[in-house]
Amino acid sequence: MALAANLGIAAAKFVAAAWTGSSAMLSEAIHSLVDTGNQALLLLGIKRAERPADAVHPFGYSKELYFWGFVVAVLLFSLGAGIAIYEGVQKLIDPRPVTDPYVNYAVLAVAFVLEAISAHRAIGEFNSRRGNVPATAALRASKDPALFTVLLEDIAALIGLAIAATGIAIAHATGSPTADAYASILIGLLLGAVAAFMSIEIRSLIIGESASPEVRRDIQEAILAEVGPDRPIRAVNEIRTMHLGPTDILVVASVDFEDDETAASIEAAVSRIEATIHTHTPAVRRIFIEGQSARDYARSEEVLAGLPPKTVAAPATRSTERALTAQAPAGMPPSASEAETAAPTQADRPAAPPAALLSAPPTPAPREPSAPSPADRTSRKGRKRQKGKRH
Repeated sequence: MALAANLGIAAAKFVAAAWTGSSAMLSEAIHSLVDTGNQALLLLGIKRAERPADAVHPFGYSKELYFWGFVVAVLLFSLGAGIAIYEGVQKLIDPRPVTDPYVNYAVLAVAFVLEAISAHRAIGEFNSRRGNVPATAALRASKDPALFTVLLEDIAALIGLAIAATGIAIAHATGSPTADAYASILIGLLLGAVAAFMSIEIRSLIIGESASPEVRRDIQEAILAEVGPDRPIRAVNEIRTMHLGPTDILVVASVDFEDDETAASIEAAVSRIEATIHTHTPAVRRIFIEGQSARDYARSEEVLAGLPPKTVAAPATRSTERALTAQAPAGMPPSASEAETAAPTQADRPAAPPAALLSAPPTPAPREPSAPSPADRTSRKGRKRQKGKRH
């Protein structure tokens, strides 16, 4: 319905622009035509983003909406802003008077009413989502390009209609078409500013933005609920989030599980974390929790940063702490140095023999010549005597 209304408004503006020769009205006609195309592209993006994940796109197609939103911004800038500014400059170079301005007034009035209704709905939806957050901050923090694209285009349409009506009225009152030309240029600059803002925001979404601070806090609380004494997680190394779509959030967490926890205990903890996050944040669709010691996590971060890995003492495990507590005097907890010393590191373990030595059979050692025994000497003398008798 909205597409048909915008298309009808665009057709009426084109007819009025051709009838009266107004550049401002022509710019508004192009603006309405671009708005119609943009709405069609956004609907296409929403439809394609709903496709399920497959082997080629294992995380789904949610980012399709971001892509088509960026296409909308490019079209708004190239077609809407570019043509409007060009038409205004041409009118300044070759001034043409505006005829039958009342036709323009009638078309602009109807368009203003329809655009005001659409803008009222978009603003109401935007206000319901932003809550108490300031409008500008909420607009920049929004993860839904369809919402802020429609909102910005409706507001820009109202401002553009006001500029066009003002320019035509001044040209009608003064008889000079210059005001009409400047109105067309101002409409082009307005569309260019909206397109630039949309491009910057959607580009950030395509690259990958984290979830809002409120969502990140809920996720962190769900994971920290499993940290502490008699809990399976010793520490949380890192939590990362990314919006794949307006209602599709990816969560990746690196946690340090207690070494003496069983696989069943770890699986139960992960299930509790996922259930809590899904309950409080339905937009989180995929959660990946990696078990990694704090030492290994620090080493991996150093490698990613291009720094030489440092040797870090392994943290004391829960069983090691209990053993040190039992050995320490009454009322004296084990010191941090004792805990680090008790925890074996990689350097403290004996080095494994090379694989070649493990697979090759042992080589027998060469025998040293031993002195002949008395029996051997006696037998040799007997053989010599027999040889002498024969001769």
